[in-house]
Amino acid sequence: MPKISGFTFIKNGLTLGYPILESVLSIEPICDEVIINVGFEDAELTIDDGTYKYLTDRLKDPKYKFIKSWWDPTIKKSGVILSQQTNIALNACTGDYCQYIQGDECIHEDDLKYILAGVEEMEKDPRIDGLIFNYMHFYGNVDTYKYTRNLYRREVRLIRNHKGIKSWLDAQGFRNADDTKIRARLISARIFHYGWSRAEQVMKNKVKVFDTFYHEKERDVKEFQYERNWGLTKFTKTHPRVMKEWIEKNKNPIDLMSLPLSWGSNLFGLVISDTIEKFTGYRIGEYKNYRKI
Repeated sequence: MPKISGFTFIKNGLTLGYPILESVLSIEPICDEVIINVGFEDAELTIDDGTYKYLTDRLKDPKYKFIKSWWDPTIKKSGVILSQQTNIALNACTGDYCQYIQGDECIHEDDLKYILAGVEEMEKDPRIDGLIFNYMHFYGNVDTYKYTRNLYRREVRLIRNHKGIKSWLDAQGFRNADDTKIRARLISARIFHYGWSRAEQVMKNKVKVFDTFYHEKERDVKEFQYERNWGLTKFTKTHPRVMKEWIEKNKNPIDLMSLPLSWGSNLFGLVISDTIEKFTGYRIGEYKNYRKI
């Protein structure tokens, strides 16, 4: 059986309300080891918000391997600090395949079988260097998700190891060592993305922090407020079991579907392209970090 390494990174996971523990637990059943890179404020690796202790106190199994790293505050362009930190964890992976999960993502237990089946296919077909997952982007709360052209619907989350494949730019996807796109196969597994389902004040703090990863000059961040945007749909299925406690603690009472629709400048284009996708499966102008095979 091939060895699978799980890997992730996190900084200020407690302060910013990340379900990082749940994220890690969701991939653990298929992993022989899980690398967790925890970010610190100082080069001496002594100052964080308690995330390191929170995780190490709860994840005692020897398969969990922790790394401490410093987030250099001078890296403020294109979100590359995120891929840098991802690659620190990736480079510590010893498995034949590497299952990635970000701190606000989770995998449903029902979908683990699809991942393992994908790995079996990769074992038989050396052309496949990655597996593409479908995304569920929750927005406002965990009862509503957003599906429209201006959000990525798929991304690579499992890659073949020992080939120089690396996290790319702001860590949304992966590329080969020469920056070319990797060859990947779409599977039925879903990534449950909870990044935009937290309380508004927590989201304001997150937006302010992430703004520093992309811009060299500090900017004023407006008060964050959820709106009813195009593409919102009620979620009626089940969440991953490991998310139960986090969902109970982080319930956001806002009912976006009761709000008036926010009319953005690109609404007409989204309606047209989403309608075409609905009937044909083709997404106009879709950006892909991979070459689908």
